[in-house]
Amino acid sequence: MKPYAFGVDMGGTSIKIGFFRKDGVLVEKWEIPTRTENHGANLLTDVALAVLSKLAEKGIKTSDVEGIGMGVPGAVYNDGFVKPCANLNQWGGFDVSSELSALCKMQVKVLNDANAAALGEMKFGGGRGHKNVVFVTLGTGVGGGIIVDGKLVAGVHGAGGEIGHMKVKTGEVAICGCGKKGCLEQYASATGIVRNTKLYLEQSGMESALRQFETLSCKNIFDCAKAGDIVAVNQVDEMTHMLGKALANIACVVDPEIFVIGGGVSRAGDIVTENVKKYFSLYAFPATEDVDFVLAKLGNDAGMYGCFTKIAD
Repeated sequence: MKPYAFGVDMGGTSIKIGFFRKDGVLVEKWEIPTRTENHGANLLTDVALAVLSKLAEKGIKTSDVEGIGMGVPGAVYNDGFVKPCANLNQWGGFDVSSELSALCKMQVKVLNDANAAALGEMKFGGGRGHKNVVFVTLGTGVGGGIIVDGKLVAGVHGAGGEIGHMKVKTGEVAICGCGKKGCLEQYASATGIVRNTKLYLEQSGMESALRQFETLSCKNIFDCAKAGDIVAVNQVDEMTHMLGKALANIACVVDPEIFVIGGGVSRAGDIVTENVKKYFSLYAFPATEDVDFVLAKLGNDAGMYGCFTKIAD
């Protein structure tokens, strides 16, 4: 491998860029705004300019760079074709790897952002030392990445690891962002637990410290649960019940060594992993029960590290 590589994590509001040495040491990281106007017409140009400007600043030739790994919030085919990304104003629908490669004069590998985060956590974070990892990210939605024998399971349509859209409940009337009903994301995400807790408070006469918050947040719910508020405890229990059951089903398919849980919800700490493991054990096929549950370690940098890992492979 050449001495350097870039990891680029394209988010809805900012693009995180990491400049790495070949041994995985992060030399420098920075962000640029994600300009989604005109269906993101300037996105690749912005990335190319940021990368080439950094090389010029440091006096490094493109011939000394292995390439760019880039994560995007959408499905990615093996050849680098990216399907239109809803969070980027429908940017996509073309071979992103070829176009960015032409702009930067170096090789480019593109992957889904949740898959990138999974790779990052396996190589440098909570899953370090393991080759069979399921990464779960709990934030506005629920995302995931599945790694078997050190390799990502992306699937033929690039949708492998979209665990947030597993169907876990029948009879749901609310519609998920994917257009279906009863998805895990509707219950196990930060958005989901807030929605369901508000519904419960509206329909129940139970006293709860949660009623004091004018704008209820996921953090409020977990903080009150830790303090023993019965409504909050029950809502966290319901959320982790759904997630534990879903992960037990996943374990029947891929039999991982470890589940790594990240995203904003994971900042609540052990209350998440302990509750999820409790319900996982209740539902898991016995042969898959010997599995660890840990919190992610890389935070918002996981995708950037995973993109570096992709290009360094």
